[in-house]
Order: sequence, then C-alpha cells, then structure tokens
Amino acid sequence: MTAIEIARQVFDTEMEGLRELRESLDTHFEQAVELLRKTLRQGGKIVVTGVGKNLHIAEKISATLASTGSTSVVLNPSQAIHGDLGILASPDCLMALSYSGESEEIKNLMPAVRRLGIPILAVTGNPESTLGRLSQLVLSCKISREACPFGIAPTTSTTATLALGDALAMTLLRTSGFRREDFAKLHPGGAIGRTLLLRASDIMRTGEQLAVVSADTLVSAAVVAMTSARGGAAFIADGEGHLEGIFTDGDFRRAIAAGDGDVLSRAVSGFMTRNPVSVRPDSLAVDVLRLIESRAIDDVPVVDETGRLVGSIDIQDLPKFKVL
Repeated sequence: MTAIEIARQVFDTEMEGLRELRESLDTHFEQAVELLRKTLRQGGKIVVTGVGKNLHIAEKISATLASTGSTSVVLNPSQAIHGDLGILASPDCLMALSYSGESEEIKNLMPAVRRLGIPILAVTGNPESTLGRLSQLVLSCKISREACPFGIAPTTSTTATLALGDALAMTLLRTSGFRREDFAKLHPGGAIGRTLLLRASDIMRTGEQLAVVSADTLVSAAVVAMTSARGGAAFIADGEGHLEGIFTDGDFRRAIAAGDGDVLSRAVSGFMTRNPVSVRPDSLAVDVLRLIESRAIDDVPVVDETGRLVGSIDIQDLPKFKVL
C-alpha cells in the first residue's frame, strides 16, 4: 500500500467517524448547549479538561470558545489536585474529555469538582463509564474504530471530540448574537482583526493624495493631477463635490491605443466612467477588498451619504495596511 493510499484510508476512517457522530446527535447536545449558555449568562466560564491527547484537544476547544465570545480556560487535571482547582468558581461548569471515561487523572478530579458544586459535562465514548456516572450531563463521541491500525493511538476519537467541541462553540456563537465585529475585537493583533476592524475611512486617500478634477478638465491636466497624487485615477466631481465619474490610467491607455491622437487636448468627461461603484466611509475594509476583487478594479471612490467625494481607496495601498 502506498503512502497516499494509507493517508486516504485514514481520511476515510475519520470521516466515517464524523458521520457516525453527526447522526448520533440528540437532545443531549441541546441540553449541553443550554448548560453552557446558562453558565455564561451567570458570569461563569467554561473550564475544559482532559488528559494525554485529550488535553491538547481541550486546549483547542477552549481556545475556540474563548475566541468566539464564550469565556473559557483549560484545567490540567494533574495540576488541579495540587492547587489549580482554584480555577473553578461557583458559576462555572467543567467540560471533561475522556474517550474511555476511565482516565485515572479525570476520575481523581471528579469528586473534588462535585464537592464544589460545579456541574460536569462529560464528553466520552463510554457514557456508562465512571466519568459518565459522575457527570450531570453526558455527550457521547463514540466511534466505530480508530484510524490507527492497532486501534490504540487516539485518532478518529480525538477528531470526533474536537469536532463536537467545534459544534458546541459554533452553536453558542450563533445563538448568542456574536457578531463579526465582536470576533475582530478579540483578534486585534492578527490579520483577521485588521480586515474586520478597519473601515474605508481608515485607509482612504484624502487631500493631496486625492486627484479631483472637473468634467471639463483636459485629459492632459487630469493625468498631471493623477501623477501628482501618485494614484491610478482622477475623480471627477461637480462644483459642490458630488462624484460624477472616474478616469483611470487604464482609460487613458485604452484611448491612446484606440488611435485618438488628440486625447490629451480633449475634456476628461469624454473618457470617464460615469456613476462608478463607490463605498461609504464606514464600509469595512474587507468588504472593499471583496469589491475590488469581484469588479477587477484598482481604485474605489469613497462618498458620503449625499454623494460627495471624501476620499478614495487605491489597491496599491492595501498591502501597507495588511488588508491583502
């Protein structure tokens, strides 16, 4: 069997496990969501724990929850019985991950958690296990087989547990009214935060970087204005500043290529694009980027609610703001 065939076999086995998990979802999932929502409404946090590979899965689930508006931390069960149990407070709930439900570290932790009166949500492949019996609510992540040929290394089971955690996190996100802007606020240092928080007004060109001419301006003067502004377009506005059209370097090249020898001495109104697509100052930078990509354009005028030109966005500026 080739390496690719082995890899595809692993994918097939894990996808089979995910399909089984998907079909097994029942009212226990809804009850789990309600438990977590109640915890968050009361000002508590979702504490996720696991041992071995499941501790890594717990870290991922907790990180996903926290980044999507559901306060969450990770509890190492080995450290918990040596003082870290203080992470837990009365409004919290504990999500305990153990496929067998018989991990010694998890079993040792459960009595202490129950004494604190903290509700326990077990995620296990064995609902009748010790973990299952000591928990208020059990979510089954039972799968038919691991992708490991010996059935030993956690593979399909950890994938199923991770997917179940993602399902819980995304359900909480969608039922809590969590918005794209909220997501950006929790990721201020990354590309996601930049593209979701930046507005057109934050990245638009204004003042001397904005080439604005009237409709009767000669093409030669419009080209000089574009060059002075170091931009790829001149924007045509009336006496009150309302946007009438756009004249780009592409328009200029096409006019020259068409053999119009006196193009420089003619009015820019004869070559401009009238009523160009535009955006408002409060438009999200990510939406401006989608517009630029979908329309295959390089320059977008920014207008206020009355249609007055207030700025422009040049595609060559986007890498500087790390939007591209």
